[in-house]
Amino acid sequence: MGDTSLIVDTHVHLQHPRYTGDLAEVLERSVAAGVTRAIVPGTTLGDSRSAVRLAASTSSACALYAAVGTHPTDAHTLTSSALEELATLAGGDRVVAIGEIGLDYYWPNVADRGWTCADPETQRAALLQQLALASDLDLPVIIHDRDAHQDVLEALRSWKARDPRARGTLHAYAGGPELLVEVVALGFHIGIDGPVTFRKATDLQDVARRIPLDRLLLETDGPYLTPEPHRGQRNEPAYLIHIAAKIAQLRDLAVGELTATTTVNARELFDLP
Repeated sequence: MGDTSLIVDTHVHLQHPRYTGDLAEVLERSVAAGVTRAIVPGTTLGDSRSAVRLAASTSSACALYAAVGTHPTDAHTLTSSALEELATLAGGDRVVAIGEIGLDYYWPNVADRGWTCADPETQRAALLQQLALASDLDLPVIIHDRDAHQDVLEALRSWKARDPRARGTLHAYAGGPELLVEVVALGFHIGIDGPVTFRKATDLQDVARRIPLDRLLLETDGPYLTPEPHRGQRNEPAYLIHIAAKIAQLRDLAVGELTATTTVNARELFDLP
C-alpha cells in the first residue's frame, strides 16, 4: 500500500469497554500498520475523564491524545459543574480538542431506544456552551452531526462569526456534497471513516473525491464503523489503512501521498508534536 508511516487516527474511542481486554495488542497492531498517533474523544464527563487518563498513562509507540466533551445525546448531563470540570480537564497537557460535541436528531426520534436521550433544544444549548468553551481555550472542536446538518452548519457559521479562530472537524462526515462547500469555506476539516469502503456508499465516496486534500482527516471511530474487509468486527486503529487505501484509489493518489498529507493536516489542526 506504499508508505503508510506515521498515520494519525483522529477519532477512536479506545477507552470503550470493548478494548479493555486487549488494548496493548490493539496498540501494537496500530503501530505495525503505521498508525502512530490517535485522538481519543470523550462523550460524557466520565468518559472524558477516562480519555484523559488513558492519554496520560498509556506507554506505547502509538501516542495517545484526548478530547473532552459531551456528546449531543448526553447533552442533558452537561450541568454547570460538569462544564467547569470539562474546562479543567481541557487544560491537560495531552488534551487537544473539545469533543465529541454536536447535534444528533436521529436518536430522539427512536421511541424504543431504551435509554435517556437529550431533546434537540437541550442539544443545541449544550453545543453552544461547548463551542464557547473551545473559544475560551483556543481549541479545535470535534463535531458529531447526525440528521442535523442545517442546524450544525448554522451553529458553526455563527461561531465563526463570533470567533475568527474557530476551527475543527466534522467527524464521520455525513452531510453529502451539498454541505461540503460551505463547511470547507468556513475553514473546517472533514473526517472520513470506514463506510467509505462500502460498495453502496456512493455519496460518501463522491465526498471523498471532492474534499480539498488539505482539509481531509482519517479516522476509524473505533469500535464503530468498521471498514471492509473487517466489516462486522470491532474496529481499531490498524484498520485505518483500509480507509486510506480506498480514498487514495478514489482520488487516484498514491497511499503514501494521501497519508502524508492527512498527517500534516491532523498535526496542524490539533497542534500535535
